[in-house]
Amino acid sequence: MKPTTISEFHGAQSPEDRAICDLLRSEIDIGLPNAESKIWHGHPVWFLAGNPIVGYSKLKGCIRLMFWSGADFGEPSLKPGTGKFKDASVRYTATEEIDAEDLKRWLTKGQNIQWDYKNIYKRKGRLERLI
Repeated sequence: MKPTTISEFHGAQSPEDRAICDLLRSEIDIGLPNAESKIWHGHPVWFLAGNPIVGYSKLKGCIRLMFWSGADFGEPSLKPGTGKFKDASVRYTATEEIDAEDLKRWLTKGQNIQWDYKNIYKRKGRLERLI
């Protein structure tokens, strides 16, 4: 059964992964106080004005934190995705790997550097820079 809430998503994780998710959620909620958070495509995602900013997912052996516009952050710790999108991510296997200062900086950049994913279907897959 797919989770319908972030709490359900966390509850379905192993204790180690749940601790990572709980820490990420707490830091994201603090760093993006005006964001809407919800389960989107099966994963926790935070949105500003309907545009996805950050989310995380369970991969085999880790939790992946992804920023939709992260490839333009200029952050060596964030690895760009493959393909035409502007995403970048980092993978965690323990809470100790999460650098709070990095995460705060990335969340600030997520607010200030955005590509318009909200309207990607209207533009037939073409991205436009919002901020």
